[in-house]
Amino acid sequence: MSFPNCPKCSSEYTYEDHGVLICPECAHEWKEGESGLVEETSIIKDAVGNTLLDGDTVTVIKDLKIKGSSSVVKVGTKVKNIRLLTDSSDGHDIDCKIEGIGPMKLKSEFVKKA
Repeated sequence: MSFPNCPKCSSEYTYEDHGVLICPECAHEWKEGESGLVEETSIIKDAVGNTLLDGDTVTVIKDLKIKGSSSVVKVGTKVKNIRLLTDSSDGHDIDCKIEGIGPMKLKSEFVKKA
């Protein structure tokens, strides 16, 4: 019997188990007849659990060394008008511009909503 390719990674090695189609390569599971892709709206929270939104102002809670530079983003630095990145694979889920330093990406675990 032939099963459809995985909707997530396009693997051709899908198999059925108790009425559920499974992809052995990415471990994605879906039922036949469904598209298999679910809209994922990831909620990004700051270090204390507040939900962050595009355009928010945040404060840095820890000195952050800037890779490839001798500069440091100091504790208490306010960052205005942030943009959230929902598809970041490296954990840097905030895109912003810091005065005196320039554009950079931050991890939400090192900021709190101002």
